[in-house]
Amino acid sequence: MAIRKVLVVDDSKTELMFMTDLLQKNGFSVRTAENADDAFRRLGEDKPDLILMDVVMPGQNGFQLTRAITRDPLYADVPIIMCTSKNQETDRVWGMRQGARDYITKPVDAAELMAKIKALG
Repeated sequence: MAIRKVLVVDDSKTELMFMTDLLQKNGFSVRTAENADDAFRRLGEDKPDLILMDVVMPGQNGFQLTRAITRDPLYADVPIIMCTSKNQETDRVWGMRQGARDYITKPVDAAELMAKIKALG
């Protein structure tokens, strides 16, 4: 499946702008959400081909949200890449256990992110 539509979930406006800019320059259509409620609303409006998920957010964190999305039959097939400042191996392992397909740490390396997205598509 070719990845065209990406949902970026992050509570930082700076990160959202950076990621949106990076993805759009690489030909992706991007939607953003700043928290779990936003993310579920966006999912319902237009199912993305990929979700980039921050971990540290108010309310439901990215680990909880990833688990909720991957357990929902409507969205279980949407790959999630955790995209977070949490750079411990235990965080990476926990993220993958919640259903994430990959894990990348901030500050995001553009080439690394594009390689990970390409590997999924």
